Amino acid sequence: MMRRPKSLDSVAASIQPLEASTTGNTDNRQPSKEVLELWRSADAVCFDVDSTVCVDEGIDELAEFCGAGKAVAEWTARAMGGSVPFEEALSARLSLFKPSLAQVQDFLDKRPPRISPGIEELVKKLMARNTDVYLISGGFRQMINPVASILGIPQENIFANQLLFGSSGEFLGFDANEPTSRSGGKATAVQQIRKVKGYKALVMIGDGATDLEARKPGGANLFICYAGVQHRESVAAKANWLVFSFTDLITALE
Repeated sequence: MMRRPKSLDSVAASIQPLEASTTGNTDNRQPSKEVLELWRSADAVCFDVDSTVCVDEGIDELAEFCGAGKAVAEWTARAMGGSVPFEEALSARLSLFKPSLAQVQDFLDKRPPRISPGIEELVKKLMARNTDVYLISGGFRQMINPVASILGIPQENIFANQLLFGSSGEFLGFDANEPTSRSGGKATAVQQIRKVKGYKALVMIGDGATDLEARKPGGANLFICYAGVQHRESVAAKANWLVFSFTDLITALE
């Protein structure tokens, strides 16, 4: 097991404000020495779920299962690109198909999670290094709990939205009190985690604009863009490190 360098505090301090050097940056496929050192030294790693830990967008899959796939997928693309407020896109997508509790349960029974290649090995390697792992998602707990179970991530390390149902299982909406239900919510969740746990160095990994937002003072020191499912160029250009395979992250830990 690689020991974390004593210079962690200085590395974290230097990385925290780090932005991509230029618009359309292509050099971030090769991480800098600072980025590598912080990745290897992280106390905690937070993963986005849809199109990162999993190979699809959960809400799109649920909508397709309920017969509203195309219209919802168009809203998802706009939300992940950052062109509309997340809470607006979330409400609009759900209003298009209003899933009942029975539909969600049927979906979970018939559509088990599809995990991205290499993510199980990466999570195991991080945990073996005593690095805490979290799932931070704009998706729904009902659909993310099975993913966490597969990866061995405790339920208390999930920050996600909650679908709300009535006494007969009818769709009521979502819990607007969850920070991940609105724009900037992932950043808020990461800041809460770091404040409570006192982590010196925290890394966020994801594919969308909402993941990039988590890199800010008091939040994630480092944003790694995973483009193995969706390559959102506007997000990738601003990442500290752009990867298309989790193998790159696994190898860098060795």
